[in-house]
Amino acid sequence: MRILRNNLSWSFAMALTFALAGTTAAQDQGTTKLAQTGMKFLEVGANARQTALGDAFTAGEGNSVSMFYNTAGMARLSSTFDMSVGQTQWLADIRHLYATVAWNLQDIGVFGVAAQYIDYGDIQQTILVDKSINNQGFLDVGTFKPWGAVIGVGYARALSDKFSVGGNIKWVKQDLGESYTNVVSFSSVNSDSNTTQKNTQSVYAFDFGVLYKTGIKSLAFGVAVRNFSREVTFQKESFQLPLTFKMGVAMNVLDIAEMDPASQSLMIAIDAEHPRDYQEQIRIGAEYLFANTVAIRLGYVTPADDFNASYGIGVQQDWMGTHMALDYSYTPYRTFDAVSRISLRFGF
Repeated sequence: MRILRNNLSWSFAMALTFALAGTTAAQDQGTTKLAQTGMKFLEVGANARQTALGDAFTAGEGNSVSMFYNTAGMARLSSTFDMSVGQTQWLADIRHLYATVAWNLQDIGVFGVAAQYIDYGDIQQTILVDKSINNQGFLDVGTFKPWGAVIGVGYARALSDKFSVGGNIKWVKQDLGESYTNVVSFSSVNSDSNTTQKNTQSVYAFDFGVLYKTGIKSLAFGVAVRNFSREVTFQKESFQLPLTFKMGVAMNVLDIAEMDPASQSLMIAIDAEHPRDYQEQIRIGAEYLFANTVAIRLGYVTPADDFNASYGIGVQQDWMGTHMALDYSYTPYRTFDAVSRISLRFGF
């Protein structure tokens, strides 16, 4: 019976893997699109630990944050409850905030909720006018505050001692403020005679993933598809979300020397990523964990336009039945200011 269950698990996971790969290939067949997707904040790494690894975490077993990478990774959540919060100081003073929670219901599976908020800050708004009204050819109409948000629910379950599956459904929204479509009165831009149009759209998106523990030491293999959805239209222009297909492997390489992981471990993770709007990328991450307390991390992405390496540190500790972890990552850019992330996690 156990052999039959394992064979069914293998068949189900492989069927899902090929279905996901086929779906992605069908989406991209006959098209070459670079920088043609919207709601790009969905591609920005959220958690400091994973971003320090170059976001190479498709085959990593994690916690509630796995909903941003491969939901199947939280299927074997070691605690009953897990929560993580964090902030990214992104490019151009844009702030990304996130929060995730997960509940382990044992044989039923693991349920999770994830939320993100993107704050673009205050942006100056202008409209084009005739130079007889303004010599500069535009009129200052104040500021507006665009934003984006994601709210999702996820589920993961271990089908056997080797296979895990998981998926998310999420609601994604972007608000780019109001634009003036017909300005009649320049003396008062807020006049009722002027016409404005709201620029806001929302859409449902889906993530799917599988994780397979090979049985060769700690070697694991993962596949994930993220941001599968219909097209979104702002006014007359339509675009697609940044659909991404990823395959990855991960392993504590010190297992080869049969070292006690509670003493020290060295996880190496490698991801191959096929995004909808960019060329294929390889992501490599390394995490050295000493005494299950202090972690040093390094990540590398290629090819990439403006950055390659990322770095990070972390500390974790168990105290009175509660697991706590604090992580930081740093990504230097060649053109822009460096990006810093900080994350805090609790589990019990």
